[in-house]
Amino acid sequence: MTGLLWLALSGAASAETLRLATWNVDLARQGPGLLVEDLLGARPDPQVQAVIAGIVALDADVLLLTGIDHDARQVALTALADRLAAAGAPYPFRFTAPPNAGHPTGLDLDRNGKLGQPRDAMGYGAFRGQGGMALLSRLPLGPATDYTGFLWADLPGHLMPADTPAPERAGQRLSSVNHWQVPVQLPGGGQLAVLAFAATPPVFDGPEDRNGRRNHDEAAFWLRLMEGALPFPAPRPPLVLMGDANLDSADGDGRPQALRALLSGPALQDPAPRGSHGRSEAAHQGDPALDTAFYAKGVGGLRVDYVLPSAGLRVSGAGVLWPADGALAETLAQASRHRPVWVDVTLP
Repeated sequence: MTGLLWLALSGAASAETLRLATWNVDLARQGPGLLVEDLLGARPDPQVQAVIAGIVALDADVLLLTGIDHDARQVALTALADRLAAAGAPYPFRFTAPPNAGHPTGLDLDRNGKLGQPRDAMGYGAFRGQGGMALLSRLPLGPATDYTGFLWADLPGHLMPADTPAPERAGQRLSSVNHWQVPVQLPGGGQLAVLAFAATPPVFDGPEDRNGRRNHDEAAFWLRLMEGALPFPAPRPPLVLMGDANLDSADGDGRPQALRALLSGPALQDPAPRGSHGRSEAAHQGDPALDTAFYAKGVGGLRVDYVLPSAGLRVSGAGVLWPADGALAETLAQASRHRPVWVDVTLP
């Protein structure tokens, strides 16, 4: 999509395609600073190299990365951007902000009698910033709105368990990682609002289904925001909602009602991006071609990553970068169990 960047720099006025994409790159490490070491170390890290090759092949204009460690000085993100530029995929405009992942609460959220463990954080994390998000763009970005501090109990119609203790109810944030709105400055002078998020898996809890309820509400946040039911201005189209919902609307565990409402509602359109891996899932209800991740030791293939443009945008193409075989297929498999999802939209 390099033609769009040329258009932006030249000021020419004509229809052009913008590729919007998201990818959970699985660049979450087991300790702080380890991702920086893998990016800057003398010995090339094979997974990092595979991620870079995948991003180059994806060729997105605006790319949301999920599953990438965050550090306060953005050393890891800067190092990744430098590696991408050296590989011929420069992203001069970037945004990131601290996630709730690993953010300490001082509470025993998992009720095991111990404090300071990964499940006691605002969002699951062994350290502050583990598995955050970053937005890469070839076009300038405007000031972002960060909803990451929004409290779960403040969401209208929330599904927080009724027996949640008062201290937890008063302080628990909704977002397990991040919820953002980031404006992309378009060549013609307008803006495209990127609504970006990554949600908790709806599993790894008990009969109270705390994670399943939270996962539902992390998607429901966008419904309430677009309805104007939150103490923030409703986002104005054109916009795109994208990220890792950690939920398949047809298969696997979870409460899919809010996600289904996003997929079928009037505000957004679902281009139903497909891959070409050719795998079948006889026990699943959903189309395997829509899958964006494969859990080999669990449920198999699921569609958990989404790019949903607003209804007024003209979609000219969509896909999951998931070839059946070849060098790129091997590279992407080495990078992450998720595959990149992309949608091309035509701008006036």
